Amino acid sequence: MSAPNVNVEVQKTGSESSLSLLRRFTKRVQGSGVLNKVRSLRYKERNQSSLKKKMSTLKFINRLADREKLAKLGKLPVEKKRGRR
Repeated sequence: MSAPNVNVEVQKTGSESSLSLLRRFTKRVQGSGVLNKVRSLRYKERNQSSLKKKMSTLKFINRLADREKLAKLGKLPVEKKRGRR
C-alpha cells in the first residue's frame, strides 16, 4: 500500500471534458490507496499500557467474584431475555 503523502496529479488532455478529468482523478486517487490508509488511521486506538490492562483485569475478576457470591446466596437480579433484533 502506498504512503499517505503521495501526491496524485492529472493533466487535461486535448478536448477532454472536466467531468472525465474529475473521473480520471478519482480513479487515480482510489488506485493509489491514499484514502484507505487515511481512513484506517482515523479511528486507530492506542495500545493499552500494562498497568491499565492489569487494572481492568483485576476489576473484571472482582466483578466476577461478586457475581458468584450473589449467585450462591440466590440474590442475583433476574436477567431480561434478549430476543432477536
